[in-house]
Amino acid sequence: MIEVLVAFVVLSVTLAVILQIFTGGMRNARLADGYSRAVFLAESKLAAAGVERPLMAGDDVGQMVDMQWQVNVLPVDDGGAADRLLLPSRLYQVRVRVEWHEDGRARQVVLDSMRLGPRQ
Repeated sequence: MIEVLVAFVVLSVTLAVILQIFTGGMRNARLADGYSRAVFLAESKLAAAGVERPLMAGDDVGQMVDMQWQVNVLPVDDGGAADRLLLPSRLYQVRVRVEWHEDGRARQVVLDSMRLGPRQ
């Protein structure tokens, strides 16, 4: 009788550990899916900067389903070299931030890039 009781205790502990591993894996898969969607959205907004509308300093914000995005475009300080050399273009820093909430925590992805755009 004691052997059966010990076997049930070992079985219950083993099942508890397996269940814990399974739920952790599911949570990590859901988190990875959220980050993948955020990176895809950030990359699409970064690729659209300077294509869908002219590249100029400013902010653009929006929301897609459960994710909020923000695009910041800032001119890069070149010490006046573009003006002295009469260059037709200027260098801009483009930063895209995507934020969302998952498992009760705020998450975010930030992508930066440098782009050439018209002088203002």
